[in-house]
Amino acid sequence: MEIALRHLTCFVAIAQERTMSRAAQRLHLSQPAISKTLSELERMAGRQLVERGRAGTQLTPAGAEFLTHAAQVTAAVEAATRALSDSGTGPLAAVCVAVLHTVPGVLLARALAQLRDRQPGARVTIKTAHNPELLAALTSGEADFAVGRMAEPDMMRGISFELLYTESLAVVARPGHPLLDGTGLLDGPGSAGPGALSPRDLLGYPLVVPEAGTAPGLHAGAIFAAAGAELPPACTQTQSSSMARALALTSDAIWITPQHTVQLDLDMAWLRALDVPVPAGAEPVGLLTRSGAPAADLAGTLMGVLRDLVTGR
Repeated sequence: MEIALRHLTCFVAIAQERTMSRAAQRLHLSQPAISKTLSELERMAGRQLVERGRAGTQLTPAGAEFLTHAAQVTAAVEAATRALSDSGTGPLAAVCVAVLHTVPGVLLARALAQLRDRQPGARVTIKTAHNPELLAALTSGEADFAVGRMAEPDMMRGISFELLYTESLAVVARPGHPLLDGTGLLDGPGSAGPGALSPRDLLGYPLVVPEAGTAPGLHAGAIFAAAGAELPPACTQTQSSSMARALALTSDAIWITPQHTVQLDLDMAWLRALDVPVPAGAEPVGLLTRSGAPAADLAGTLMGVLRDLVTGR
């Protein structure tokens, strides 16, 4: 028996869906059929490619390496099928981008607007995720490229990183917040001086910060550690920009978030920046691509637009 397209399609579906049942639903097959096809593939490969558990499926190191090749083959077949089945107007250009939760904002919005001007008929899918999830989406071929951060070396196998920018945190609040007057910052008790605040000044207000364990969450904690303080246990931790924004707009909550997440709110004066010392250039954010895999036309165009916006061209 030789490896057939059905083996690759099954394997890629399992890698992307992360459970056997969802992969079966996606391919309109029974779960036993999916399991049999995977077993055939592993027997031909002579090694285990997928670990099965109660929490779902996880690729073995051999499976992760095989996935980079399987995803390229299935993507090429799907593209060829779309081209052959088209009515003659040309295949619909499409791109899927996996984006870190904290990245969507004015930069990506401007890039998509420029892409629409160049190719108004293009279909764009944006998938937001934590860094491990977007790396998995990229490796499996579910995403054409990703915008995120570097990860541990074992998670970056087969993935290339290209720096777009280094990002600092912003500390923001609603206009009219007690720490603001009509023109700028008040010189509150214990502040760092006229027009500036100490992180300790923020502790009297509800705080909204990135989730613990994330890179932005660690840097948020460092803001207070530098002032000999700690994040209060009662702060709200979330990766949801919409929830954090709503809290900041409708209450006296202070939102600490990566700069690009809130840049549009600052540009439109919907939120105001507090003059609090934060780590400069704390996080590198860049383009993540599959090593050695040429980008499709639309994906390459969108990545070029992002590069131009960052460099100001």
